[in-house]
Amino acid sequence: MGSVKEYFSSLGSGIVSLLKGMQVTGKEFVTPKITERYPEDRETYKWPERFRAILELKYDKEGNHKCIACGTCERNCPNGTIKIESKMVDTPAGTKKKKLARYIYDLGSCTFCQLCVTTCPTDALQFSNDFEQSVFTRDKLVKQLNYLPEKPEPELTEEEKARLAAEREAKIAAAKAKAAAAKAAAASGEAAPAAPAAAPAEDPAVAKALAAAKGDPEKEAKIRAALERAARLKAERAAAAKTDNPENK
Repeated sequence: MGSVKEYFSSLGSGIVSLLKGMQVTGKEFVTPKITERYPEDRETYKWPERFRAILELKYDKEGNHKCIACGTCERNCPNGTIKIESKMVDTPAGTKKKKLARYIYDLGSCTFCQLCVTTCPTDALQFSNDFEQSVFTRDKLVKQLNYLPEKPEPELTEEEKARLAAEREAKIAAAKAKAAAAKAAAASGEAAPAAPAAAPAEDPAVAKALAAAKGDPEKEAKIRAALERAARLKAERAAAAKTDNPENK
């Protein structure tokens, strides 16, 4: 009698366990599927925007990028992933300008830290979320990001040409006026006090300041103007001292 009771008790336990299992299975039948079916759904699946896959230059609709080849991204890269090659070009205004020649990026050594993107002063870089970057050889991971041909410098408008011409003529006229004034002063005998202006340049501190300002005309002009003022004040003091002490004449 006891064995029959145990039989039906175990049978009931088995049926209850089976129903619980069928309940879990039934829920899974109606639960939305979350399994990634890659690559079957690669055409329709939207990858997260925050995913960092590969660095790229931002190109606008006209095919222009904003990289100025300053090298900030190259300096901030922790493991030398980026190499910037620049070149100097002539502008229609008659000046020199540094432009990007080649932007080399090694995807294989990139840590995706995004320091290059966050420190770029012109917001010229971004990370795409296209993760399909597998290749068969290591050298194919080294990419040139400026893949479009560089456009020539835009031509100046007539207004800009006239303004530049006026500025050049004004500089020439100012130089001629300065030279004429110096010549007239020399003819009248007043140029002698101005001679000490060149003397301070022999001072090491002055020479160092002029060397540091080389290439910056505005800064160099300010330094030379300060030297001229100092020389003029020194000459005026010397003249005043002679006036006050006639014996020194």
